[in-house]
Amino acid sequence: MTTMLIMFAGVLVGATVFPKGLKKWNDRLQLGMTALLIFTMGVSLGSRPGFLEELGAIGVKSLIFALVPILFSVALVYPLSRRFLERPGEEPGEKGRAE
Repeated sequence: MTTMLIMFAGVLVGATVFPKGLKKWNDRLQLGMTALLIFTMGVSLGSRPGFLEELGAIGVKSLIFALVPILFSVALVYPLSRRFLERPGEEPGEKGRAE
């Protein structure tokens, strides 16, 4: 929860306070902080006792947590894109007509 609050605060600062002229440096800072976040998450996971024994179960849970949103996203986006996006070679007024 603390990580989410810090990230939200960073978004607010970046969107409101950070000068537009320093965008290049802001991008670099974001990349560095993201790398630091991933590193510290790895250190925290690796320092848990019994981590290697739990690795199989953690991997399966992670796979499920990744696949479920992917599947629901595709299931939602695919029909919406077929409905609302134009197809190549199609006239703009032809959308929604029976083929």
